[in-house]
Amino acid sequence: MVLPFLLGGVEAGEPAVVGFGGRHAELVRQALPAGSGVTFLPGGTVYDRPTSAIRSYRKLLASFVADGAQQIRIVGELPSEALGSTWDWWARYESAVNHAYDDFPLWSMCAYDTRVTPPRVLTDVARTHPRVARPDGSHVPTGVYTEPTSYLAEPRPMLLDPVQRTVPVVELADPTPAQARAAVHAADRGQLPADDVEDLVVAVSEMVTNAQRHGLPPVSMRLWSGADRIVVTVSDGGDGPKDPFAGLLQATNGSPGGLGLWISHQSCSHVALHRGPDGFTVRLTAGNPDFPV
Repeated sequence: MVLPFLLGGVEAGEPAVVGFGGRHAELVRQALPAGSGVTFLPGGTVYDRPTSAIRSYRKLLASFVADGAQQIRIVGELPSEALGSTWDWWARYESAVNHAYDDFPLWSMCAYDTRVTPPRVLTDVARTHPRVARPDGSHVPTGVYTEPTSYLAEPRPMLLDPVQRTVPVVELADPTPAQARAAVHAADRGQLPADDVEDLVVAVSEMVTNAQRHGLPPVSMRLWSGADRIVVTVSDGGDGPKDPFAGLLQATNGSPGGLGLWISHQSCSHVALHRGPDGFTVRLTAGNPDFPV
C-alpha cells in the first residue's frame, strides 16, 4: 500500500515523504527504485511531542508549497512508545491533524501495525481517520470517524500514573504561580536534568496561572517525585479550555489559557487533560512518562 502511494506521487511530480522509524523506513527505502526522489524524515525526532510534530510538519509543508507543490503525499508512523501510557495526547494529535494542515494540499497515510497495536489504540485510530487503505488500492470509510471539534471535546479518563498512588510530596491549596515554582524546585532530587526541571517549572507556573485566571475555585496543586520523573497535577473547578485544539495548536483567536497549554505541551514529556464532574485537571510529567497500561 505504501509503495504505490509514494510512487504515484513521484510519477505525478508531487513531493512524497516518509516519516517512519528506523526499521520500517529502511524496508521502504530498499523497496523503492534507486533515485526515486522520495524524502525520508528522521522518524524518531519528528514524533518527539505532538505539538512539535505539528510544527515540524507545517514547516515542511510550507516549504514544499513555496517551491510550487500543488499536492503533497506523506506516510507516517508513530513510534511504538507513543502507543502506551502517553497515547492520550497522541490520540488528540491524530484527531487535530485533520484540521491542523488545512492550509496545505496534503494527502497523508498513517501506518499502524494491527498485530501489535493495542485494541484501545485502534479504536481511537478508527475514530480519528476518515478512511482505511486496503491492499487493492481502495479507501474504505471507517464508519466511526469523528470530527476533531467533537472528538477533542469529549471527556476522557486519565490513566493514573503509579507514582500518584503514593503520598504527594507537595499539596498546595489556591497556590500562586511563585509558590508553585518554588514547590517544583524544592521537590527536585536530582533525578532529572536541570533543563527538564526548569521546563516543568515554567509549565506548572503557566497552568497555575491559567487555573487562577480562567478556571473556577477551588484551585489545587499536587506533586509526586519518582525515581525517574516528577508528576504535577493542577486542578480547578471549571470545565477547562473552550478551544478543543488547546495545547496542540497555537491559539490565534485569543483563547483564554491557550498559550500556556501550548507552552506546556512543548516543555513537558507528557501532558494529560481531564474533565470530570468536579472540574478540570492538567497533569504534567517531566522525565520518563511511560508506565504499564
